[in-house]
Amino acid sequence: MLHHFNMNILFTFLLAVGTACFYVPELKQRGSIIIASCMAMAMLYHFLMKRPCKVYLVDFACFKPSVACLCSKETLLDRAKRVGFLSDENYKLVTKILDRSGLGPWTYVPEGLLAIPPKLTLDEARKETDTVLFGAVDELLEKTGIEAKDIGILIVNCCLFNPTPSLSDSIINRYKLRGNILAYNLSGMGCSAGVLAVDFAKQLLQAHPNSYALVLSTENEISSMYWGNNPSMLLVNCLFRMGGSAALLSSHPSDRRRAKYQLLHTLRTHVGADDNSYSCVFQEEDEENKVGVSLSKELMNVARDALKVHITSLGPLVLPLSEKIKFLSNLIERKVLKTKIESYMPNFKLAFEHFCIHTGGRAVLDRMQKSLELEDWHMEPSRMTLYRFGNTSSSSVWYELAYCEGKGRVKKGDRVWQMAFGSGFKCNTAVWLALNTIDVGSCRSAWKDEIGNFPVKIDPLPVKTNK
Repeated sequence: MLHHFNMNILFTFLLAVGTACFYVPELKQRGSIIIASCMAMAMLYHFLMKRPCKVYLVDFACFKPSVACLCSKETLLDRAKRVGFLSDENYKLVTKILDRSGLGPWTYVPEGLLAIPPKLTLDEARKETDTVLFGAVDELLEKTGIEAKDIGILIVNCCLFNPTPSLSDSIINRYKLRGNILAYNLSGMGCSAGVLAVDFAKQLLQAHPNSYALVLSTENEISSMYWGNNPSMLLVNCLFRMGGSAALLSSHPSDRRRAKYQLLHTLRTHVGADDNSYSCVFQEEDEENKVGVSLSKELMNVARDALKVHITSLGPLVLPLSEKIKFLSNLIERKVLKTKIESYMPNFKLAFEHFCIHTGGRAVLDRMQKSLELEDWHMEPSRMTLYRFGNTSSSSVWYELAYCEGKGRVKKGDRVWQMAFGSGFKCNTAVWLALNTIDVGSCRSAWKDEIGNFPVKIDPLPVKTNK
């Protein structure tokens, strides 16, 4: 704010000097030179103040739980059987879902869920979130060397766990963040909230130049588990796992030298005005008044339609001219000339080198790969993240980016597309430019100790046959 105030004083002074040239005799002789100089400086001021400042990703961290949180598919089924809430029919359904989910043999869940009986208290839910977020922030601060007091903006997102004091309050208390910090707590925004929070941080950083923003993303498994027998609500139990991320964004121009990425674009698409889209992912009570998140059979169609709307806006921002012309020609033929032809799917492989598509589930990734016409190599970060860590909700796109870095794929000048879907229904995008080639040797991440074991081969789903 002081920066803007000083610049306004300077601008007013330049105008006053230029005006004085018309009325002060001593200045009339040199008036034209002074006026020209004042006008040039005023125009430069206008250009600098109107141009949005660039936003950089200094670094990020993904939390890797301890071995005490490791859970196999067999253990998960054993706990479900011991608790005894599943009917025999739904036990078979859960077993089938796990086998077809795309998750690997070992993922992570909170220790409270592994206990017999499970610990489902508010204290355990707080413990889970504190463990994840504090662990991610500790690693990030160590990586970047930033002092906690230098953080001016804090954004925390967690969809289903919304305690009082808020999660952002717990971060402020833990790290003793400064009193005038701009703190925000996002809830109910679904799996796309991690990308949405980046867009929010970008807007705040551009409004407050020379600032740091800390963006935290997680989901709370203990509070989101469903303990009933509605089949449409059981999928959440099968796919979601423990995890979280922390990202440090900066609007300091000097941070370009050390930042990993520059944020090129963010884009948000909301199709919630449509009733089917709004209700396809819905938290509600079942017939026995047990709360869960139901997934509609229309979810895949809603995601497909949302993607079409989203890429219609994204394409002009990122595609090369040749693809823009093809896309526009197809659009004119279909919408103006009413020609019955299929919509043209632009070749986004010409716009991005790396794709970090939210790990909504194996079926979602299959649909995205087919819709965007991507190769297995492009989908590998998403599929391996789902396999190793499960669906970690809003933080999944960061585990995927960490995979790309751990594999030594990210080179200077590469463009990264982070894209996520979420309840509401939303489709959100963040586009990053790699400012440097990422050195694998110095890359500390959740994948570091086991990146050499990936990729793994995932057997294809059996083809349905009509008997």
